[in-house]
Amino acid sequence: MPDSLLRLVTCDLDDTLWPCLPVIQAAEQALQVWLQAHAPRLAKAHDVASLRQHRRRIMDETPAIAHDLGQVRHRSLTMLLHDFGYPVQLADAAMDLFLEHRNRVEPYADVLPALRSLAADYCLVSLTNGNSSIEATSLRGLFRHRLTAAEVGAAKPDPAMFRRALELSGCRPTECLHLGDDPWMDVEAARAIGLTAVWVNRTSRIWPEALAPPILTVTNLAEVTDWLHRQIHIQRNPAF
Repeated sequence: MPDSLLRLVTCDLDDTLWPCLPVIQAAEQALQVWLQAHAPRLAKAHDVASLRQHRRRIMDETPAIAHDLGQVRHRSLTMLLHDFGYPVQLADAAMDLFLEHRNRVEPYADVLPALRSLAADYCLVSLTNGNSSIEATSLRGLFRHRLTAAEVGAAKPDPAMFRRALELSGCRPTECLHLGDDPWMDVEAARAIGLTAVWVNRTSRIWPEALAPPILTVTNLAEVTDWLHRQIHIQRNPAF
């Protein structure tokens, strides 16, 4: 049960607030079309899959930047543009186009009303390992702070983002509830430093046997707000 003085709700983005895969696929396809027009030799040699493999090699070879997906993608494009004889400055335009499409997310139907309800009572902070910008989406203005792995310098399950959220909000771990879709990177990582964590399981996945069960599993955020209202009622009316 969350602390009776719950003040902070942190929230993952991809696959918690919106489906991630279709957005990434559309953004990468848009980038591929752009490359065909502006760097056709590169586009002929590398499709979406081989570009992904190239980024993976960069992450393996330079782990110091592996948490920053934007920097990894920019470095990959810069290297390939150079290798195929194109101006490396094209990487900036390519990234702008990719990020524009990356932020064309479609939040799940329950998300906006639930976040508005939560924002009325709690400080909301978004946490993401990805490179989406919540302020470039229809959910802009709902989060007090917005943290990314690139900005913090580490990706979940590293505790750095959780700790930064606590620092910014002036909260203790027991005053924070985290919402996320990944059992390890969200739920277990949050619990490891004393936060209460709810598993947002929208796709009927099986909880890993290696982990203790979450305090609550939901299929949408409306269930989270209902649960919190019940907890508040119980705390105020312990006889019931």
